[in-house]
Amino acid sequence: MTQLKVLMADDEPDVLTIMAKKVVAAGYDVITAVDGQDAWDKIVADDPDVILLDVTMPKLEGFEVLKRLRENPPSRKWQPVIIVSAREELQDIQKGFLLEADHYLTKPCNMEDVINAIRLMAKLIPQHKAHGED
Repeated sequence: MTQLKVLMADDEPDVLTIMAKKVVAAGYDVITAVDGQDAWDKIVADDPDVILLDVTMPKLEGFEVLKRLRENPPSRKWQPVIIVSAREELQDIQKGFLLEADHYLTKPCNMEDVINAIRLMAKLIPQHKAHGED
């Protein structure tokens, strides 16, 4: 079985590096993006299986990336999105789910929670395929 490809987008290089190392150690392929536009470009080019988005990023906010993904998906497969953000106000979390985020974690968060969220999304992917998605 091929490893799942996880796109991680965060504009804080230290956070991105630490998170990416932990996710690779958990057995996933990782693609990193340093801002929202970079994230969108890599979603289109690399077709990741799971997407982790920070909300507050330059060029495009994570919410805008999520909105584009849901309104005009570049892939025919379901791509679950996990928001990982310091924005923890109820209205931010609600906005994430209104835009069809699949999970929302607030920073600072435990890397175990991030890995568990990725594992949960990975378990749901086959169920989406069973319901007619490629």
